[in-house]
Amino acid sequence: MRCGADGMRIKILGCSGGIGAGLRTTSLMVDEDILVDTGTGIGDLPLAVLRRVRHVFLTHSHLDHTCGLPLLLDTVFDTLKSPIMVHGREETLAAVRKHIFNWVMWPDFAELPNREAPALQYGILEPGARVTLGDRTLEAVAVNHSVPAAGYIIEADGAVFAFSGDTGPNESFWRALNGYAQVNVLVIECAFPNRNAEIAELARHYCPRTLATDLPKLRHTPEIWLTHLKPGAEEEIFAEMQAALPDRRVQRLRGGEVFEL
Repeated sequence: MRCGADGMRIKILGCSGGIGAGLRTTSLMVDEDILVDTGTGIGDLPLAVLRRVRHVFLTHSHLDHTCGLPLLLDTVFDTLKSPIMVHGREETLAAVRKHIFNWVMWPDFAELPNREAPALQYGILEPGARVTLGDRTLEAVAVNHSVPAAGYIIEADGAVFAFSGDTGPNESFWRALNGYAQVNVLVIECAFPNRNAEIAELARHYCPRTLATDLPKLRHTPEIWLTHLKPGAEEEIFAEMQAALPDRRVQRLRGGEVFEL
């Protein structure tokens, strides 16, 4: 539930660009009722915590960000008193319905236990739109990825946490961030090292060189945390990022970090 006087609490459940021992793919928990993406990181949550999730905000349809969603619904559906609302771009939700909850890959929990009282409902959230849950507001922002994708800006009591999701160089994310009075924490992807710059461009991900070029577009000076680093290249990417931006507060997510705003 909402943390109330203690402010907004965001925990990094997974932040890796792949899997391996100790690595979990992208998922963030906001307070106790919101998930942003449902990568393998949600698998470490206790059952009691999973049962408190009421909203899921998807950045895009790729499996490393959505693979935990069908298992989450399967785990908690018989205890739900109201549906879990899954928010995302129209294209993202269409892909989830067509390729996951299709009765072939997985049962359709938008029809289970029955159509009148389903475990899952969808909420289209187009870029620029906002959802207010209590005193938290989540804004979806268009970003530049290989499929339609969104980043999220989460604001509560004037504190702002921003998450890029998967993206390469773009204008929209930085423009949206500059519309806020402040940004306290920025979690930004940087998937590839500079030696893989061509792959990063094709896949529409950042590498240190392109991220260092884009960050001056941001007028704020938040804490900057790198996410979605490819397994085995983490130290290389981080070192290149530090060298490119020696005057910025750049750190690397490892998973398990908690931000109290």
